[in-house]
Amino acid sequence: MDRGLSPVHTGTGKPTEAIGNTVPYLSSNIRNDKGHGEYYPIQPARGPIMNMPQQVKQKVMASHLKRQAYCYVRQSTLKQVFENTESTKRQYALRDRAVALGWPMVQIVTVDSDLGETATSVADRQGFQKLMTEVSLGRVGLVMGLEVSRLARNNADWARLIEICALTDTLILDEEGIYDPTDFNDRLLLNMKGTFSEVELHVLRSRLRGGILSKARRGELKTRLPTGFIYDHNDKIIIDPDKQVQQCIRLFFDIFQRTGAAFATVKAFAKDDVKFPCRIQSGPDKGKIKWQRLTSGRALVILKNPRYAGAYYYGARRARKNIDGSIMYRKVPRDEWLVLIKDAHPAYIAWEQYEENLRRMRQNAVAYNIIDRKTPPREGPCLLQGLAICGKCGQRMTIRYKYQKKGRVDPVYLCQRHRIERWENSCQYIPGASIDEAISKLVLESVTPLTLEVALQVQKELEDRFNEADKLRKQQVERAEYEANLARRRFMQVDPENRLVADTLEAEWNEKLRQLQDANDYYETHRQKESEKLKKVQQKEVVKLARDFPKLWKNPRTPIREKKRMIRFLIEDVTMIRGENITLHVRFKGGAKKTLTLPPPLQGWQYNATNPKIVEIVDELLADHTYSEIATILDNRGYKSAQGHRFDRRIVTGIIHANKLKTRYARLRATGKLTAEEVARLLGVTVATVRRWGKAGTIKTYPYNDRNGCLYEHPGVNSPLMKKSV
Repeated sequence: MDRGLSPVHTGTGKPTEAIGNTVPYLSSNIRNDKGHGEYYPIQPARGPIMNMPQQVKQKVMASHLKRQAYCYVRQSTLKQVFENTESTKRQYALRDRAVALGWPMVQIVTVDSDLGETATSVADRQGFQKLMTEVSLGRVGLVMGLEVSRLARNNADWARLIEICALTDTLILDEEGIYDPTDFNDRLLLNMKGTFSEVELHVLRSRLRGGILSKARRGELKTRLPTGFIYDHNDKIIIDPDKQVQQCIRLFFDIFQRTGAAFATVKAFAKDDVKFPCRIQSGPDKGKIKWQRLTSGRALVILKNPRYAGAYYYGARRARKNIDGSIMYRKVPRDEWLVLIKDAHPAYIAWEQYEENLRRMRQNAVAYNIIDRKTPPREGPCLLQGLAICGKCGQRMTIRYKYQKKGRVDPVYLCQRHRIERWENSCQYIPGASIDEAISKLVLESVTPLTLEVALQVQKELEDRFNEADKLRKQQVERAEYEANLARRRFMQVDPENRLVADTLEAEWNEKLRQLQDANDYYETHRQKESEKLKKVQQKEVVKLARDFPKLWKNPRTPIREKKRMIRFLIEDVTMIRGENITLHVRFKGGAKKTLTLPPPLQGWQYNATNPKIVEIVDELLADHTYSEIATILDNRGYKSAQGHRFDRRIVTGIIHANKLKTRYARLRATGKLTAEEVARLLGVTVATVRRWGKAGTIKTYPYNDRNGCLYEHPGVNSPLMKKSV
């Protein structure tokens, strides 16, 4: 016996009486001379003496005792941590088992950082991750858990722990015994325990989920309600009794129905400085209403929530576990929802309006190329934005803008879906200036009989908007007044001698009075400003312009976005086909159709081409005038060049050469006019003499340029000059 330990158990199979604190848990690799196993005390136990089975004694080796023993402690929820304290005590008591097996207390590590964490994954269990790391590094000789469910609730994590323990020769201990993962029988038993643990969790979940689904199918399962709804004392869903909340939500849906876009609704709230209610879902102020600025994200959530249409739904999202153990939620189509009950509780809008809102939002989705998508009216001069359809492939056409000189913007209708998806040529490219002009004429022809009715509707809409915003601001004053009165009553009810409480309540009352005064000032300021604007601008100008719709349409102060909205009230879509001519098939809202044929768009060089009428005038004037004189005549008549400039000699010269007109010099020569050299040879005088006679008027001259160049008339056979020369 090289270890110097006295035997306390022989191979007879009957343990002897232990002396003192000696515990008979020994390694089976120490045998006597006869080959029978003799068991020696490895280390005195510091806890109570425990009678372990012999097979347990044979699994603990000296190599295990050199390493640390990890005691893993976990509870699934914080509620279990505070209420199920006995289970936690039993898990901590496993350290006494390790001491009894021979591990010193300094080598026992307790991992309890996962209290309140579920064991369905390792994503949020930092303690379990640390345990796995230490085991994989070979620093652990024993892993202790009260049962398999404390270490893992799924076979994947449990099997991974068993595999790593087998590779590093680490033992696993639970309340029922100790296991060696390298032993086939122990490994089989551990795997079965892991399977049973996962099955147990599955059964529990199935029971809970069955009850939840049964209650949800009846519409009785309580879920988080959006702002504007509350549960009454009978757990029935009712509309929030707060009138200001009701009015604000109804105003939201009215504005969206009027504008057709979520972002435009947000802008309307911001323009009128109207706050939107939001119910706090957690924290010390849970359940209270907080008033804040409306955001586009919140507006989209409200529009997509069927609760506002009075529908109860459940199962709109599905949970899926990622490879790292985290949970990802994804939305599913409506036909895959588990429960959808229409008219389950009071509503702010009808179900048909909810469906219409979803349809309009799909049309507004710029990121999707859907044939029904029209997109909301936006900035830019293109009148048929979102309404143009390619007559060749049937796709919605996009728009582009070409920026010209002097700030001119020309719209272009482009069908490029095939180019984007398959790198093919664009289907159609149609300049839109002439198209928009034709559509404008069509609108003026169609809308004229309804002008006054449209004007009255617009005026009524403006008045309704003012009244709605004014009502909300008035309710804000009423709320501040109520809070001030409540603070006053609290102050009046306090004992005057209790100055500590009285001073606090008095300060609160003063603060509420200041808030009431601010709300009153804010209300009066906006009411006066909006009233003046409605009276001086909207009523007079709208009524004045509405009597003549063409004047309203052509008014430069009319925003292009409003023109697009007017067109959408009349036109469903316009199908464009470009061939020798441009064909427009206009489909109106009522089902009527009309076809327009337009000349082909001009090519690039044609935009800079001179008006044929100006070319004719230049051709006529060349017979009697020089280039500078022609430019002066054109300017006096009010003509402009193709680029919009005033005429000068250079531009007239360019028109003559570009249109291949006969120059003035050629025209004079064709009529028999002579040069100075020819006249000098004919008369037998010098060229200087001829020019001097021309200036004196002796010989009639005809200027052909602006640099004193001229031709001369033939003196004639009977001319005195001819006789002198003879």
